[in-house]
Amino acid sequence: MHKVLVVIPARMQSTRLPDKPLADIAGQPMIVHALRRATEAGIGRVVVATDDERIVAAVRKAGGEAVMTRADHTSGSDRVFEATTLVDPNGTYDIILNVQGDLPGMHPDLPRQCLAPLVDQGPDIATIGAEIVNDADRSNPNSVKIVAASTGVPGRLRALYFTRATAPYGPGPLYHHFGMYAYRRAALERFVSLKPSTLEVREQLEQLRALEDGMRIDVTLVDTVPVEVNTPQDLELARQILTA
Repeated sequence: MHKVLVVIPARMQSTRLPDKPLADIAGQPMIVHALRRATEAGIGRVVVATDDERIVAAVRKAGGEAVMTRADHTSGSDRVFEATTLVDPNGTYDIILNVQGDLPGMHPDLPRQCLAPLVDQGPDIATIGAEIVNDADRSNPNSVKIVAASTGVPGRLRALYFTRATAPYGPGPLYHHFGMYAYRRAALERFVSLKPSTLEVREQLEQLRALEDGMRIDVTLVDTVPVEVNTPQDLELARQILTA
């Protein structure tokens, strides 16, 4: 039986939306909404990992658990790993789920769906994606595409590449990737020990580091598409949805 630790990395230094984790949505900071959605999933202990005392205070005021991590991490995965070692130094948890703090309206089923591929032997990392239905997103570099092969399991793909370009070429569906990752603990430790890879730097997508090192990433295709808050426009949309 796997034991799951859910870690939500949060930092204030967003260039497109300053102080993003504390942005007010329906009377609560965005990070609190993300915390509650992750808790509602009911899959394990939930911890917010941050480098800012204001985020810690907001999470604890809402009754959640938060841990301070270093300020010099280059990726969310590095912050997640440090938080994991701080709250679970004895290795009790063997699956680590990295849930982004900018998914305030996330359906609680999504974390469970993300974990599903790790029930089987084979994948080192699991994530989620959805078919692109908005034509503008097919060419939008902020909409990360999954290039993948079938696994033989309905609704599940094996990732071959991730890109900001429009890919793969030709007729057929395109799939949008969401930044939620379930790691086997050994895979997360291996991942953060690697230097940023060539394709990772070029595409600005950290999951390519894992693929370049030969790690396997499986993708669960989902129907519920969460609003990712990266811009002021995204924030207004999230406010409309959650207020309603």
